[in-house]
Amino acid sequence: MKLSKFNFELPQNLVAQDPAKQRDESKLMIIDRQAKTIEHKKFKDILEVFNEDDVFVLNNTKVFPARMYGNKEKTGAKIEVFLLRELNEDLKLWDVLVDPARKIRVGNKLYFGDDDLVAEVVDNTTSRGRTIRFLFDGSKEEFNKVVKKLGETPIPKYIDRPLKKEDEERYQTIFAKVEGAVAPPSAGLHFSRELMMRLDIKGIKFTELTLHLGWGAFRDVEVEDLTKHKMDSESYSISEETAKLINSAKVDNRRIVAVGSSVMRALESSVSSVGTLNSSTGWTDKFIFPPHEFAIANAFITNFHASQSTLLMMAAAFGDYDFMMGAYKEAIKKKYNFQCYGDAMLII
Repeated sequence: MKLSKFNFELPQNLVAQDPAKQRDESKLMIIDRQAKTIEHKKFKDILEVFNEDDVFVLNNTKVFPARMYGNKEKTGAKIEVFLLRELNEDLKLWDVLVDPARKIRVGNKLYFGDDDLVAEVVDNTTSRGRTIRFLFDGSKEEFNKVVKKLGETPIPKYIDRPLKKEDEERYQTIFAKVEGAVAPPSAGLHFSRELMMRLDIKGIKFTELTLHLGWGAFRDVEVEDLTKHKMDSESYSISEETAKLINSAKVDNRRIVAVGSSVMRALESSVSSVGTLNSSTGWTDKFIFPPHEFAIANAFITNFHASQSTLLMMAAAFGDYDFMMGAYKEAIKKKYNFQCYGDAMLII
């Protein structure tokens, strides 16, 4: 499969700049893979699709305030530092993106706040990537407190407006618990407490795993041959309890719903030789694109994604390439909103 096969023209006005007023009031496109039908609903109508004992798998990762602004020593130039992941807790080494990158070289020091935090650049990783070491003598808890004070909610740059107070809440799922992501599982943003309560009353089961979304899923694919693209590794954890519930549902031929691409990637990264789900903790760089045989989930909730994105490729692998690209044309025609604050698709 070639990169160019996933190219489409997205009108800029369909890139969502704000979330829906109510989480579950987003539009929902329901794709039936067998019947080859498309329905247009509201997200809260998902209640009508599923039955008692169907299982929704959620990603409980929590976004941390990953975007910080500092000043370069001597010149005082303002530098954006986007924290990607901690490489070594004891040494306080972090993998980061810097902007403008041309000004930042190995050996430079960066000062944050009123010199609350100082970092030294110790390595170049990519054109914008750096490894930095924070020069901080306090405990892990004290360090995290300073980062939370200085950092801000890392909404993506395609949201072309200043950060709002409400982003702190809305750029986070209501079931976020385990801090470590730089972006939320966007499919999970549509779940409200009321909708989850109604699903629970209906007898639908919820289970959680953790996959900390990094920058990998959003990084541009730069090779035409998709087999040559390498995803960044992301840490994940699937508990025995979650694996047991999902495997039981699989035996009973119940619906297993992957809520978001991160859930799907974690599930597909932990499949046993007999096609069941293993409990595991580790790192995954799994890249899913057509053709792909999915082993665990038989339903998939995802947002509408950018042209040539790895997220679109995963949806096409699950929903059939031709049918999915047709559904995207329909979404544009019906003015669905795209990207993280946009509308949702359910593939069954």
